[in-house]
Order: sequence, then C-alpha cells, then structure tokens
Amino acid sequence: MIKRQNDYDPKSNPHKTHKGLKRVWLATGHSMQGFSFAIREESAFRQELCLALLMLPWVWVFDFSQLERVLLIGSVFLVLIVELINSGIEAAIDRISFEAHSLSKRAKDYGSAAVLLCLLLCGYTWAALLLPFVNF
Repeated sequence: MIKRQNDYDPKSNPHKTHKGLKRVWLATGHSMQGFSFAIREESAFRQELCLALLMLPWVWVFDFSQLERVLLIGSVFLVLIVELINSGIEAAIDRISFEAHSLSKRAKDYGSAAVLLCLLLCGYTWAALLLPFVNF
C-alpha cells in the first residue's frame, strides 16, 4: 500500500506519547486550561456560567424528583458544553484566518445556532418543571 502524505498515523503523532495515569493527569490539566481560557476570554461562557451558578441551587430548593433534578442540571450543563465546543470552533476558524470567508461564517453560525437550541431547551426544561411550583 502506498502511503499518501495526508494519511494520519496516530503512532507518528508527537502529542500521543503518554499512556495510563500520566495521560489522564495531563488530560485533566488540559481540561482545566480550557476552563481557564473560557472563563478569561469568552464572555458568553462567563454569562452562561453565572446563570448556571444562579440557577443550580434552585434544584434543591424545590421538591423535584431525582429524574427532574438530572434533567434540570443536565440542561444547564449541556448549554456550557455546547458553548465550549462553539468556542473551540471559533478559535480553530480564527487560527486559520481572520479574513472574512463564507465558510468561516457558516461554521461559526452553526455553532451559534447549536448554543441557541441548547438555551431554548434549557429554558423550556426549567419552565416546564418549575411551573407547577408557581402559584398565580
């Protein structure tokens, strides 16, 4: 078989040399760096994190079932997860070029749309589960 230049060989990747607990330890450090970058540099992530910190205590104030708590917490975490992925997409696009390009815009808009869908799902989940506790 002829090896083409663009074929990916994981064994030749200099960033994939660590195994076992060392790999887990280093991966955890990289994750913490990701959180740090997101908090320092991404205002949308900071805003969503602040909302999460305000919303999550209410999960234990009201008498929710365990499944309802999982749905409420999960919907908030999903927003944060998708925001981090969206930020990663934006960083990768910006790494390639700051030049305006229709495909770069499309990639960023897809990420933004994904965040919006998560925010709508989170809002609906919280409204649906909190509504029975509200007396009008």
